[in-house]
Amino acid sequence: MFKWAIIFAVIALIASFLGFGGVAGLSENFAYIFLVIAVILFIVGFISRRT
Repeated sequence: MFKWAIIFAVIALIASFLGFGGVAGLSENFAYIFLVIAVILFIVGFISRRT
């Protein structure tokens, strides 16, 4: 999931430099969603390993 978040963040960065505001905003939202999901899964995995 972290990999997808980084990919979409890079796409958003490149799209914003090239002037594609809609693509940049959408990619930024996807990167944020994937990052939140990855952090939640990491925390759940960390907690489940300890028990």
